[in-house]
Amino acid sequence: MTSPSPSPAAETAESAILRLARSEPTLGQAAVAERLRRDGLDISASGVRYIWQRHGLETAVKRLQALAASAPEGIDALNANQQALLARGRRSDRLAGAMRSSVQRSPSEASEPPDRRQLILHAAARLFSQQGYDRTSIRDISREAGLLPGSVYHHFPSKDALFLAVHREGFRRVRERASAAAALGSDPWDSLRRACEVHVSGMVGDSPIDRITGRSIGLTDHQNLLAMTLEDREAFENLYRELIAALPLAPNADRSLLRLVLLGALNWVFIWYREGRRTPEAIAAGIVDIVRRGVQA
Repeated sequence: MTSPSPSPAAETAESAILRLARSEPTLGQAAVAERLRRDGLDISASGVRYIWQRHGLETAVKRLQALAASAPEGIDALNANQQALLARGRRSDRLAGAMRSSVQRSPSEASEPPDRRQLILHAAARLFSQQGYDRTSIRDISREAGLLPGSVYHHFPSKDALFLAVHREGFRRVRERASAAAALGSDPWDSLRRACEVHVSGMVGDSPIDRITGRSIGLTDHQNLLAMTLEDREAFENLYRELIAALPLAPNADRSLLRLVLLGALNWVFIWYREGRRTPEAIAAGIVDIVRRGVQA
């Protein structure tokens, strides 16, 4: 896979950088710059990255992909460690693609890759939802995110901390979106319907972080963890307390029970939802209509 290095005098900095991209694709930009300086080529780490970007090689995964694509034996041209790195990178890219499709981003953000912390949160949310807290390990999460376990621990000191961070992020997202939607309502009932629409969309959408606010909060027997999410859940439920407090209800109506029934209905949608049968808008409108008008003939 490697070839004899030409003398520095016969080689430009760009060709030397591309040569090392083929022979040692996992080297970082600083390591490449240092290697070339020892060979008599004066170039900075940022200069290395500039050349990589010109050729679409700015990440180790892209360099490994290019190497495999150019070799007659394909991916077998890579050693075992390189193949494992490429596999992790591809998983990370798939997860990042799912994040881009599930999260509304501005045009300037759309071209930027999600940061590593967000990748970890999405991977953890997906596995916590699918497998539950106890059956999910940090190693599982790192594998899902296409990262090494050390990268997860760099951002989150423990699985408990990651579980809490996922729920905090999920409650924050749904609360902010539902609050913004409710503010556009023409009356209290319309505001409630709009908030419920956002809530249902999150429950059945592609983002596991949005789903986890209703889906897995009760899927752990660790009462200490549930207690630690209480503050974030209370902030989330306060939105519905305010919306229900504004409704023109009968004098003896139990607003607290109404809130709990409504949230239970919204959070349970993911169990029976089938794409193509009812839209989130129709589901939210139907739930609010039942709450408002009942079903008696």
